[in-house]
Amino acid sequence: MAKNYTLATMALLMPFLLNAQAKSDVQNIKKLCGCYDVKFEYAETFRTDSAYQFHKGKIANAKEFIFPVEESDNKISLQHMLIVSEQHIIKHWREDWTYEQPELLSYQGDNKWEKEHIAPNKIKGTWTQTIWQVDDMPRYQGYSKWIENNNKTYWESTAYAPLPRREYTTRDDYNLMKRTNKIMVTDQGWLHEQDNEKIIRENGHDSLLVEEKGYNRYTKIADSECAAAKGHWEKNKDFWSIVRNKWEEYISADAQLVLKNKVEDQMMFEHFYTLAYNWRTENWSNKKLEKEIENVMDQFVVR
Repeated sequence: MAKNYTLATMALLMPFLLNAQAKSDVQNIKKLCGCYDVKFEYAETFRTDSAYQFHKGKIANAKEFIFPVEESDNKISLQHMLIVSEQHIIKHWREDWTYEQPELLSYQGDNKWEKEHIAPNKIKGTWTQTIWQVDDMPRYQGYSKWIENNNKTYWESTAYAPLPRREYTTRDDYNLMKRTNKIMVTDQGWLHEQDNEKIIRENGHDSLLVEEKGYNRYTKIADSECAAAKGHWEKNKDFWSIVRNKWEEYISADAQLVLKNKVEDQMMFEHFYTLAYNWRTENWSNKKLEKEIENVMDQFVVR
């Protein structure tokens, strides 16, 4: 015999149902963690001007270790470590997942982000993915629900972003990327599928230069393959913890964030790598380290 739930009963049950869904989402996000062989593939697919010459597609392989550096009821922060060799480990990008986040950092182009408030009805049940660069400066944010349908588990969102690292030092024919990111959990690991638009933004007007398709395939391998990355992170995690906290302070202070590309002909991550080395070798106090990090960030942040 079917149960006849009243509206009042359903109202009482709803928070528990939503909580159960959120917990399921957390498990999907945690499935992104692990040690992986990664294959990156990109190819330009559609041009608006027949005179445009497609750039050569890019294929690369890497080994990456992904693990949580922060976890609470409504937030999971996953750090990526790139393993070039046993002796050469790079702190790669970071992704934060936040449940029902009411505010976004919306990228405007020219190293400028503005805060955008999202209506409560739009963020209900969603997770915001925030991508941070190797120096933990922001890149882009997008939000969506995790979907489980037809034996597939995925999350999909569209956001404006700076040029990808694989192109920003080699191209200046566009200045904005509109990214549609689809993250799909698979039996072998996970897939990051991308449908990207390379945009020219001038005087508030956007024009499409070319479209691009991307596939980043993360295939799980034995955790022992990433042991060197774990050791590298243990030596440097306190440094990057302070950097993350400082970024939170700077971002929360204003309605927008504008950054310089270089200071003294170096990018921010280069300054941070020098600080991290000096901190380790000279045994700096936390107070001195915080001051040095603030000094670098003050030079890059345009007030």
